Amino acid sequence: MKEEMTGAKEAVRELTLALMFLTRFRTKRKKGQEDPWSAWKGYDFDVVDELMEKDFIRGFARGRSVILSKNGMAEARRIIAKYGIEDWESLRGESDWPEWMESL
Repeated sequence: MKEEMTGAKEAVRELTLALMFLTRFRTKRKKGQEDPWSAWKGYDFDVVDELMEKDFIRGFARGRSVILSKNGMAEARRIIAKYGIEDWESLRGESDWPEWMESL
């Protein structure tokens, strides 16, 4: 059985999102309030723009980091499974999206 190939352009989008997911971090703004996952956006601008258009990430033009959206977290989990990549053991069990941001 021949495996289906992923085109180079799609692979760049997928792997950029996967790398953002795997290098994610959280900041704490208020005591006891969990922020969404963030990632540095030092990747190809066109790819970052495409990920924003698909609502996988959110951010500001001048910002150095982006927020991984709820949809982006789900898509990134699909991608890392597709490529057989495991998430960081230390981050397993952490919530993907803070409850207080559910309406966003």
